[in-house]
Amino acid sequence: MRKITHVLGVPFDTYTMKEAVGRVMTFLGDGGQHIICTPNPEIVMEAQNDKELMEILKASDMVIPDGIGVVWASKYSEIKIKERVPGYDLTQNVFDKIKDMDYTVYFFGGAPGIASAAAKKMMHKYEGLKIVGTRNGYFNKNDEAKIIDDIKKSKADILLVGLGAPKQEKWIYDNMRFTGAKVCIGVGGSFDVMSGNVKRAPKIFCKLGLEWFYRLITQPTRIKRMMRLPKFALKVLKEK
Repeated sequence: MRKITHVLGVPFDTYTMKEAVGRVMTFLGDGGQHIICTPNPEIVMEAQNDKELMEILKASDMVIPDGIGVVWASKYSEIKIKERVPGYDLTQNVFDKIKDMDYTVYFFGGAPGIASAAAKKMMHKYEGLKIVGTRNGYFNKNDEAKIIDDIKKSKADILLVGLGAPKQEKWIYDNMRFTGAKVCIGVGGSFDVMSGNVKRAPKIFCKLGLEWFYRLITQPTRIKRMMRLPKFALKVLKEK
């Protein structure tokens, strides 16, 4: 049974990483189709003004806290989030779990060449992992039918969509039923990291919940996006 807390109206599951991986495995075996979202504070703030995104987050089968700010915000609620469950780490743990199983994966998103490079790296890292297709995230409406058909023909069990929020969440919600995938996860820029194109924050930054700070000092152009973080904190304090 789901145990949910809310942060600024967005529902979050309070699973640990181990529990979240267990839920993914349950989803893979129950015969249904499931959406997993991975919001950080930026996405929570986006949902305040995007009713469609908020409704998708509320309708999703699992919503995990990708940012430490969400974990902090839950401390003001009766039900608290146990730990941060980054979308990137969730996929890595799932890959490790299914590498010796028959479940298959499809990568959709990123710049041209990134998804295929990420797939090669992941199949090397997790020997036995079955990635059955890739497609970059540059497309228009006329391309969508072909993309969906390719995903369906691949018979992928897990579809990772890296189009950035809120585009990826809306794409999954609108098209998941046509893909045949059992589990669809919005993974943001994870393919860039998987491919080696972007270096992930050192472990100490991740452990301290300062991955956002590392991204800021290495990518100063993110400053405008990062300005949502203090606004998020102030809104949480005001509401609680």
